[in-house]
Amino acid sequence: MLIRQSYIDQITPFIDMPLVKILTGVRRCGKSTIMLMLMDELKKRGISENRIVRFNFDTLEWQNTDVKQVFEIIKDKLVPSERTYLFLDEIQEIEHWERLVNTFMEEAEYNVDIFVTGSNSKMMSSEISTYLTGRYISFRIHPLSFAEYLVFRKEYGELADLSKEFLRYIEYGGFPAVHLKPLTLDEAYVIVKDIYNTTIFTDIVKRNQIRKVDQLERIVKFAFDNIGNTFSANSIKGFLESQNRKIDIETVYNYLSKLEGAYILNRCSRQDLQGREILKTQEKFYLADNAFKHAVLGYKQDDISQTLENIVYLELRRRGYDVYVGKLDTKEIDFVAEKQGKSIYVQVAYLLADKKTQEREFGNLLQIEDNFPKFVVSMDDVDMSHKGITHLNIKGFLLNSW
Repeated sequence: MLIRQSYIDQITPFIDMPLVKILTGVRRCGKSTIMLMLMDELKKRGISENRIVRFNFDTLEWQNTDVKQVFEIIKDKLVPSERTYLFLDEIQEIEHWERLVNTFMEEAEYNVDIFVTGSNSKMMSSEISTYLTGRYISFRIHPLSFAEYLVFRKEYGELADLSKEFLRYIEYGGFPAVHLKPLTLDEAYVIVKDIYNTTIFTDIVKRNQIRKVDQLERIVKFAFDNIGNTFSANSIKGFLESQNRKIDIETVYNYLSKLEGAYILNRCSRQDLQGREILKTQEKFYLADNAFKHAVLGYKQDDISQTLENIVYLELRRRGYDVYVGKLDTKEIDFVAEKQGKSIYVQVAYLLADKKTQEREFGNLLQIEDNFPKFVVSMDDVDMSHKGITHLNIKGFLLNSW
C-alpha cells in the first residue's frame, strides 16, 4: 500500500479534534485506501487495534439495514472509558446516517473520533448542514496526480523516461486500480468503464429512479465531448433535439447536477476579472479523470488540448485552489485559481507552435493588470517565458511547486 502523503498531511492535523472528517470523491479514487492509511497512522501513534473500528457500508450485508440497527452495532464496538476511532466507509448507503454521526458527536457518553467516506454529494447536503453544523471538515480526494502516478509506476510497473510516462498518464488516467499491475490500454479501460457504469447506474439512475437512461447517457456523452468548452443547458437541449430527442431545460440541469453529485463532472464557473463577479452562464465542466472520456468515447489524439486542460484543472484543485474560467472583456483566461486571498492565472496549450498561438496565450495574460503570478503551460520543451509571464512544460507544472 503506497502512502498518498499529501492527503495524510492534510487530514492528520485534525485527528482528535471534535470534527467529523469527511472524505469525498468519485468512486475508486482511493478514499477507502486513505482510510486504511489513517488507521495505520493511529497504530503508529500507539493506539491499540481494538480502539480502531472500521465498517464498510457498500456491501450486501448492510442492505436494508436501518440507521437504528447500525447505531446499536457501532455502539457495541466502542471501548469503554477510552476513545474509539470510527471509520465509516461509504456511509451514505445508510439512510439518515448524518443523524447517527450527530448522536455520537453530540452525546458526552460517546468518546469517539469519526472519519467517513462517500461517493456522492449527499455527503455535503443540507442534512449535514442541519445536523453537523460547525462539526465537520471535508477533504476532496482525487484520482492519482502525475506525481503519484510515477510512484505507482515505479512500484508496480516499469518506469520509462518522463515524457513517455506522461503520454501514458494521458491515456490511462489516474484511477489507482489501473496502475496496480501492468495492463494493456484495453484492459485498463475495462476497469474504468466498470467504475463509470457503477457510478451512473448505482449513484445516479438507481438512487434517483431515473427512467430515461438513454437520455442521461446522451447528455453524458455530450458533456464528455465538450470538456473545456463553454456550453449551456440550451446547447445540450438543441443537440438532443437535432437527434429528435425532446427534453426540457430543467431536466438537463437536473442531469448535470446529478453528474456533479456523483463527482464524475466538476463545474467550473466563469469569473469576470474586472468586477470579480461570478457569472452564472456559459460554464465549463471538467472530468474527475480523463480516462472516463477515453473509456466511454474512445481515445483520440486530436483531443489532447482538452485532456491537458483537464489535467491542469485537477492539479489546481488538488493543490487547494478554487478554480474559475476568467473573462476579460472578450478574452478568456483558461484558469483563475484562488487560495487564501491570492490568485494565479494559467493558460494551457498543446504546443506554442506558431506566432499566432504564442500571441494569443501570452497576450491574454498580459491584459491582466495585477501582479499575481501568470503561467503558460504547454508540452513544449523550450522555455518561452517573457514579459513576466512564466512558461512551463506541463510535466514541470505538475511535478514542481510554483
